[in-house]
Amino acid sequence: MPSTIGVVGMGYVGLTLTAALARKGFTVHGADTAPAVVESLSNGRPHIFEPGVQDVLAQTVGRTVLVDTELPEGTVDVAVICVSTPVDERTHRPDLTNLAAAAEQVARSCGPETLVVVRSTVPVGTSRAVVLPVLLRAWGRARLVMAPERTIQGQALRELVELPQVVGGLDDDSLRAGLDFFGGLAARLVPVSSLEAAELVKLSNNCHTDLIYAYGNEIALIAERHGLDPLEVIRAANVDYPRPDLARPGYVGGGCLSKDPYIMIESAGDRAPYLVGRARELNEHLPVHVAERVVDLIRERAGATEGARLAVLGWAYKGWPATDDMRGTPIATMMPVFAAAGLTVLGHDPLVTPEVIRRYGGEPVSLDKAFSDSDAVLVVNDHPDYRAIQVDSVLGAGRPKLIYDSWRILDEEAITAAGVGYAGLGYRSAVVR
Repeated sequence: MPSTIGVVGMGYVGLTLTAALARKGFTVHGADTAPAVVESLSNGRPHIFEPGVQDVLAQTVGRTVLVDTELPEGTVDVAVICVSTPVDERTHRPDLTNLAAAAEQVARSCGPETLVVVRSTVPVGTSRAVVLPVLLRAWGRARLVMAPERTIQGQALRELVELPQVVGGLDDDSLRAGLDFFGGLAARLVPVSSLEAAELVKLSNNCHTDLIYAYGNEIALIAERHGLDPLEVIRAANVDYPRPDLARPGYVGGGCLSKDPYIMIESAGDRAPYLVGRARELNEHLPVHVAERVVDLIRERAGATEGARLAVLGWAYKGWPATDDMRGTPIATMMPVFAAAGLTVLGHDPLVTPEVIRRYGGEPVSLDKAFSDSDAVLVVNDHPDYRAIQVDSVLGAGRPKLIYDSWRILDEEAITAAGVGYAGLGYRSAVVR
């Protein structure tokens, strides 16, 4: 079994894999092109929030975890490519520049006996078309596998061990080497027949998630038009019904779900998928719809929006499992709507720093001030701190006129009893008008 691993790209995927491998006793050499990332990690300070990672680094950095801008030459048994594969904001075409550069680094630092693992999310056929030629030019032969990352933020260190690890190889020798490596990390292995099959597994998982969330959002938008409660409809539909449960409505963001559908579309070539693109379009529209709805409700209850103060709770793309990740955050597409309406936006998030809130156009505020110094409150994510809010204790004399509770986690009865308007995704309370 290999003992020394190289990880190229110390973003979320590479950093959590590094920590998980270090926990299992591997020596890990991490490489990243950003000097600030290298410096931070070399001092045991993770630049990304993920439970457990900082504890692992505190025990291993400088000993079994070493970070630099390049992999050490001729040292690692396995080189895992974990670089980002972003999509262009305008064209939505994937940018594989980082992947090609990582392959070149591996080719310089390693040799043909090194097992190369593609961990980044890529269009089907990319491992063979982009990574393999670089290795063959340098070495003449290569051992290559695709093994997609499939963890959820907030539980990555557990899921890296507990989730089945899918592995597809260039050939039988590559596949055996890949299974041997991941056998030292994961509890269960799922070999597939090719690099391409493994690539499509990752896209299939994430696009299916985007699809099922989109359907819940579709129900919410239809319920809103009819004055119905989407949660009532979804709960009733799910009671002891033997087909798959319907998902609650909610925002769909993050580094994967906001881009992987476009990578799936790229994989389809000139035959665009029927469902994937439309589901993504709906999920990207939802934050804009909510922002417009909030503006309308503020105008209705306050008389005007110009100069009104809106407190937004939850700037990270999700609240549970908790994260500080701003990729695909709903607030990014909400803010232009709020700005056009002349709203002053106050911001609070348990993990997102005041500097980041300011960067997105908000004014950082404490949780109590969010309720006492605003005309309206918008709850965007479901962080446990927000679920724990006791409405009676935060609604003082300076109470807001409206609370839009996207996840329906606050006490609606207490809010409406205080004379405050209450609404959520696809829903508006009939008690206070």
